[in-house]
Amino acid sequence: VGTGGALLSITNGIFQGNTGFDYLIDFAGDVQLRGCITRADGLSNNQRSGGAITDSSAGECPPGLRFPKKKKKERVPTATPTATPRPAYGASYTALQTATGMTFEATYGLDSGVHFRQLDGAGIGIQSIIDAGYLAALDVYGYVEQGVEVCFPQIGRVLFLDARTMPRAITTLESTVVNGQTCVSISSPGSLVLLPN
Repeated sequence: VGTGGALLSITNGIFQGNTGFDYLIDFAGDVQLRGCITRADGLSNNQRSGGAITDSSAGECPPGLRFPKKKKKERVPTATPTATPRPAYGASYTALQTATGMTFEATYGLDSGVHFRQLDGAGIGIQSIIDAGYLAALDVYGYVEQGVEVCFPQIGRVLFLDARTMPRAITTLESTVVNGQTCVSISSPGSLVLLPN
């Protein structure tokens, strides 16, 4: 294009980074850029000219001649996301003790970040335990690692449903009977279920 010293005029052009060819524009003569010329980084990778390049571009480009904005790559989820509900704090331990007759102790005190919540059958979630006729059930969470003791007001055996495993590992805890109460100690979060002996 533009051989023999001829002048090529380009008006309202867009030049973007060239990657497919050595040069997008290869001129033997002079090049004059006029009007709205939108360029990525000059014409550095887009042009080679044997003549002079004159740029008389003026003003703001019409919207149609601006470089298109790069679209953000949408993240495609690999699986359907599911909400993980955060357990709501149960009643304060004093209210729970009054309502259930259970008593609680923690190595660093009951205000140190350990929480208790009474459970029903749905909270236990294991049909065989529900069918065994549980007497009481309690979820213990938060800062349990300090060591927590729970005493149930009835005599029975206590199952521990370990919250650190899925499905929850079930173990029978060693318990002691103190003043007609069944007491157990734990140091990890989980559910305690009192069953009849």
